[in-house]
Amino acid sequence: MPTNEDVVRSAYAAAERPLDVERFISLFTEDGYLYNVSAGKTYHGREVGDLVTGFDAAFPDLRRNLDKFYGDGDVVIVELSLVGTHSGPLETPEGTIPATGKTIDVPCCDVWTIRDGKIQSFHCYLAGTILAAQLK
Repeated sequence: MPTNEDVVRSAYAAAERPLDVERFISLFTEDGYLYNVSAGKTYHGREVGDLVTGFDAAFPDLRRNLDKFYGDGDVVIVELSLVGTHSGPLETPEGTIPATGKTIDVPCCDVWTIRDGKIQSFHCYLAGTILAAQLK
């Protein structure tokens, strides 16, 4: 059975190019969810793929620089940064931001809870104010 960190690394790999949304979704428990904290939006079921497809559309060259992993039982915390070029529309709670051509390097902290080798919850704490400033 993979370790909890292995499960999380698999999710990040599925969210990179080539994007594998089906794989990403399959890593969640049936009642698992993704909570985008900065947007205040929770995704359930197949919707958990929406966040990664949205970022893939807005930042086709997006990469996640995984800086540090911390584990405590079923919880894995990851410090990372999202780096890419804003070359597609970005859907936000305030509306769509058209492509700016600007490069982002945004800090993020993700908190994952793993149950029986699958993702029970994924809370993404993206620094939304930094992202907004870098897109101006």
